[in-house]
Amino acid sequence: MSKQLYADSDCDVKESKVSHETAILDFGSSKITILIGERGVNDTINVKGFGASKYAGFGNGEWVNPEELGAAISKAITTAESNSGIKITHLYVGVPGEFSAVECREVNIALPKRRKITDNDVLELMDAGDDFDQNVAEVINIQPIYYNLDNDRRVLQPVGIISSKLGGVLSYITAEVRFTGFIRKILTDMGITSIEYVSSVLAESLLLFDETDRDNTAILIDVGYFTTSVAVVRGDGILSLGSFSLGGAHITADLAEALGISFTDAEQLKRKVVLSINAGENDIYEIGSDDTVKSLSASLVNEIVIHRIFVIGKMIEKCLALCKYETPDYVPYSLTGGGISYIRGAKDVLAQKLGRNVEIVVPKLPQVNKPDMSSSWGLLDMAIKNEAPVKMSFFERLAAFFRK
Repeated sequence: MSKQLYADSDCDVKESKVSHETAILDFGSSKITILIGERGVNDTINVKGFGASKYAGFGNGEWVNPEELGAAISKAITTAESNSGIKITHLYVGVPGEFSAVECREVNIALPKRRKITDNDVLELMDAGDDFDQNVAEVINIQPIYYNLDNDRRVLQPVGIISSKLGGVLSYITAEVRFTGFIRKILTDMGITSIEYVSSVLAESLLLFDETDRDNTAILIDVGYFTTSVAVVRGDGILSLGSFSLGGAHITADLAEALGISFTDAEQLKRKVVLSINAGENDIYEIGSDDTVKSLSASLVNEIVIHRIFVIGKMIEKCLALCKYETPDYVPYSLTGGGISYIRGAKDVLAQKLGRNVEIVVPKLPQVNKPDMSSSWGLLDMAIKNEAPVKMSFFERLAAFFRK
């Protein structure tokens, strides 16, 4: 469990070395990804290994084909280990929004006297609010929205500040035990017994938004292939999290059914759609090969795509309506994920439905600027930070030396 005090091919595995690099497992709605990496210079990430495997995904809080999951995970892990020469012994597993929940709690603890707040005080505060039923849900992340000190002081980092009391609003993220137990069994059978679960939505939120964005409240909409998650982020935590089973694949299915074309052709057509320009009567999209080119009315195609984006927008509105906290009207909605971000003009259609500006956000890393990698890179960034040793000041190191 993480407690925040501060802010496709089959390959033979070559001889591997046990390494200190960090490895993550990300469950996308249609693809499983393994990344192995380490922190590089200037806060970059050096990826040592990559593996991916397509699978049936999940929807409505259930695996579509649980029997295939073990083989899909094994394929991705084997590929990453093979192209890196690194044997994975410890794995951070991202929990999708479909299998997790968020609850914000106001927690307070008594201090014996007015003094400097310590790390242990913060840990005690976090533990005080953790009374979840472990048979149903496992707490995987505890993050601060803000802390309360005496004299009505509200801070984001209380350690080292003198106060007579400590409280705060903390975000507890839980994972369904049926998810963690199922994945743990699969990984244990593969020989990986050191496993940590973290929230995929939290990880990508902390990667995509800087502290200023999160302090003002940020709203992240991740539209994937089969599923969509909606998170309201403030401070270092998530205020509200919702998800539903609609995504880019449903646009493809709509096109295939309405136009009488194959799913493959519909997927090709979707990549050509331009919603930012009003299509005229004579405008067409062409699909197929040179021998079998098929022309389709651009206005009809656009109408089908816009209708589904509006349906997705309606479900996003329902998720946001469940948030108990007010969000500033000037804060834009941030769109990521590979479901509709690639459709030209889709963000403007979604903005029209939601009545607020929509911006596409991507990882702020030099190696990757694609919205469909936000979750995987967010998980790797969070895992590397969790693995990094805590840096002590000169005086802290000096005090530690004399305590020996």
